[in-house]
Amino acid sequence: MLVSGAGTNLEALLRACEGAVFPARVALVISNRREAPALDIAQRYRIPALAMPQAVFGGDSQLRDRAIVQRMRDAGVALIVCAGYDRILSGEVLDAYPDAILNVHPSLLPAFSGGMDAVEDALAHGVKVTGCTVQLLEPGTTDGGPIVLQAAVNVEPDDDVESLRQRIHEQEWKLLPMAVELWCTGRLRREGRIVRIAAEPRAAGDEAGGSADGSAGGAPRLRGDEGAEAVGSPRSRPGGVPAKAGPAAPSTAPPAVGTQ
Repeated sequence: MLVSGAGTNLEALLRACEGAVFPARVALVISNRREAPALDIAQRYRIPALAMPQAVFGGDSQLRDRAIVQRMRDAGVALIVCAGYDRILSGEVLDAYPDAILNVHPSLLPAFSGGMDAVEDALAHGVKVTGCTVQLLEPGTTDGGPIVLQAAVNVEPDDDVESLRQRIHEQEWKLLPMAVELWCTGRLRREGRIVRIAAEPRAAGDEAGGSADGSAGGAPRLRGDEGAEAVGSPRSRPGGVPAKAGPAAPSTAPPAVGTQ
């Protein structure tokens, strides 16, 4: 995971990963801030965590992102999750992990996109409903990738920034693990900008009409008979749940989720 702040979404995902059948594990946490509380959360859960501030790379964001990609590959990461990461990822990361970067944003995208003040902006505009979004990141526009999941949050007359942010966070903590699980079980189908959710996980070996492309360290990408591109991992057990990670069976281990 890529993180910059308190790490509440990181902790929500780590708790989900403790479930017996959750199809992912957090392999690495990277922050652009040395003092980010999220790093302490990762260490408490015994997850490898490190700070990679841009200043260490001479202020060169591409150089830093290239180093992030290498760290992710070394850790066996298949899916990156941006949870409160306050830097725009360069093509170094986006091209290395096509359709394999989930981003959490505290608004109903495309509303209030492109910045870190979405909650403040929602209140300032007087909207009656806002919420949160989990999307796939892609090159082009900030927060402009295909939408995976959204949850609406009513704006109450007496809301301030902190009360509204808290209720949005509560929805993020539910939405993010759900999106990770859908990606890891191969249930996301992308049709252009539209992401649809399949009723059943893609079974192991069910790759008719398509070919796997594991290039650039990203996720396998399949094209099925229905013409929609499957996003995420096609690997699963007969029961439809990908195997938990373990040193004894690397071929069936679930995708490692990189969080910032």
